[in-house]
Amino acid sequence: MVDVSDKAATERLAVAEGRVIMEKATLDLIVSGNAKKGDVLGTARIAGIMAAKRTSELIPLCHPLALSKVIVDIEPDAKLPGCVVRASVKVTGPTGVEMEALTAVSVACLTIYDMIKAVERGVRIEGIHLIEKLGGKSGHYRA
Repeated sequence: MVDVSDKAATERLAVAEGRVIMEKATLDLIVSGNAKKGDVLGTARIAGIMAAKRTSELIPLCHPLALSKVIVDIEPDAKLPGCVVRASVKVTGPTGVEMEALTAVSVACLTIYDMIKAVERGVRIEGIHLIEKLGGKSGHYRA
């Protein structure tokens, strides 16, 4: 693990995004709340938050962080059709939270897939990437 003990504890924020692409009928099932496994969007939000909190257990050499804020937003998008998943993660500490935001998005997308795979096998997870990073020595990044 990288030694961050000499770094100042500053406020740091990272935002990541990804998409789950599916057929319109599958999206309609999610939006209506009639998926066989239950509330797809609510379950995926919770899964993403839980994943952000456990990133250091999943990704080797990531520092365990006391996160101060995790928001996972999932917006159905009829134009895709599918869902846009966005995670915003905040911490005050000596290292950034990009991996936590990316992990939150990844697990939320995987949860959506898991909850609808019996309805549609052709669901795709696409475009998981960092949107923005604030704080720390490297400053502000925006994709």
